[in-house]
Amino acid sequence: MAGAAPADEDGSPKKRKQGGFKTMPFILANEVCDRFATAGFNANMITYLTQQLHLPLVEASNLLTNFMGTAAFTPVFGAIIADSYAGRFWTIAAGGTLYQLGMLGLVVSALATALRPAPCAAAALSTPTCQRANDGQLAVLYLSLLFTALGSGGIRPCVVAFGADQFGVGGRRPGGEQKWSFFNFYFFTMGLAVLLALTVVVYIQENVGWGWGFGIPAIAMFVSVLSFVVGYPLYVRVKPGGSPFVRLVQVIVAAIKKRKEAVPEDAGMLYQNKELDAPIAADGRLLHTNQLRFLDRAAIATTTDAVDSGAEPDLWRLATVHRVEELKSIVRMLPLWAASITLIAAASHNFTFAIQQSRTMDRRLTPRFEIPPASMIIFTTLTMLVSLSLYDRVFVPLARRYTGRQSGISYFQRMGAGLAVSVLGVLAGALVEGKRRRAAAEHGLLDSPGATVPISVFWLVPQYALHGVSDALSTVAHMEFLYDQSPESMRSSSAALFWVAGSLGNYLGTLLVMVVQSASGGEWLQDNINRGRLDYYYWLVTFLMALNLAYYIVCFHFYTLKSFDVEGNGAQRRQDDGEGQSRSAERETELDAGQ
Repeated sequence: MAGAAPADEDGSPKKRKQGGFKTMPFILANEVCDRFATAGFNANMITYLTQQLHLPLVEASNLLTNFMGTAAFTPVFGAIIADSYAGRFWTIAAGGTLYQLGMLGLVVSALATALRPAPCAAAALSTPTCQRANDGQLAVLYLSLLFTALGSGGIRPCVVAFGADQFGVGGRRPGGEQKWSFFNFYFFTMGLAVLLALTVVVYIQENVGWGWGFGIPAIAMFVSVLSFVVGYPLYVRVKPGGSPFVRLVQVIVAAIKKRKEAVPEDAGMLYQNKELDAPIAADGRLLHTNQLRFLDRAAIATTTDAVDSGAEPDLWRLATVHRVEELKSIVRMLPLWAASITLIAAASHNFTFAIQQSRTMDRRLTPRFEIPPASMIIFTTLTMLVSLSLYDRVFVPLARRYTGRQSGISYFQRMGAGLAVSVLGVLAGALVEGKRRRAAAEHGLLDSPGATVPISVFWLVPQYALHGVSDALSTVAHMEFLYDQSPESMRSSSAALFWVAGSLGNYLGTLLVMVVQSASGGEWLQDNINRGRLDYYYWLVTFLMALNLAYYIVCFHFYTLKSFDVEGNGAQRRQDDGEGQSRSAERETELDAGQ
């Protein structure tokens, strides 16, 4: 069972010529073009909504965060399709095609004058005389964004897991160490793509036109799909293991049906079936844990289950220990996973309010060149790239000397550090916005939202840079955590959790804006940000981020790592990237039992 060779989607064993770093040019070319396209139209979308479609700032901000939230939620459905039916390759290919259709819709929307309201002077944008986009024009925009969101659902949950599949899963086969390098390399490469989009595409949107500004990302998406499909013969294509969500529901139903049964003290009395679990446990069967004991009732074999007959049991009445532990693993992950939601909510404002801040500031880099407002996000990307390089090349070797661990520190510690840095990022935003607003007041510009406040836009660099450091720490670690601690048959689904956190984070950002807008009577967040109190809003988010960090530390303290039988003979291995997460003697005893 544990030593079984990985199978392709057609059920045939993996060929030696498949997988490895030779597949990376195709996978990364796909993802680089995809990320270039996504960043190219996402980064400056707030400008398109306010300057071209003439939507009010708060409405445009909420529309954008709602869209990003929806786009981050669709990976749940893509993951179900990939893990249950289609496999990762075909799900990615279909998602890329849908995304391409959405990008073409945006190009048409930008080129056709009938799909945009009449232009307004910059000074008149926030006045009633400036006509906003009508329902028909917005419908084309919404439909295009919907297709891109559906496309994201096929791409996002599968690409990282598909790339890691090329090096083996679980770290057991040769290439497992390469897998963790892949995660850092993946995010570094994606950062380069975003960097290119923020410089080239945003400049074209601001200075050439939105037709080319959306057209170039659309071309990039076409190249993305094409490059991915060309690599088909080289890929390891892991066969779908059936719907993992059905298995989870089966465990819950079985536990409810046997809710009156007493859970045995000896976990060895619970139902095991190696042959039944073999297709979903190539890494080894998950070992029993003493948490969430109610679910153990699903693995109690009663006389009515007739397990001695040799027939496959009714999985809606009886589950194996491995299947029960799959559900426990997911439940244990959720509290730590949830800590990233507030982080995403805070970072989402870099694409909305922070861009509006930079639009009012002195953006001159030279006497003849101004930095486009949306290109300020480049400092987040640059800092993330530098941080990833320093983390791999400097920090990990140094930390390894003290911890003795290959990864230097664990992804748990890395996530915590990222959350702490994000608090500082929002704090910096609050301080700088206070300074910007005071400068506007001192120069009599409170009622001149279109005027340039005499304060350099580079005052915003610290908040962007701190968010970049936070991304380098928390985002990579969060993906590693979800991939490593999830059941092996649910890795696309667990990757979807990464994007669901982004979805909920964006929705939380929208909710915060709505609550603050209502509670402040519209005083804090105004179209004229010189009269608003955006700094107060940032202080509120800083407080929430500090609470979130404390919450993460508590959840981290009580977390239990998954462990499994690696050879089917009682030999146990704990799935741990290197931190030694035992929090008590009882937990250590539990992990070592039977050795």
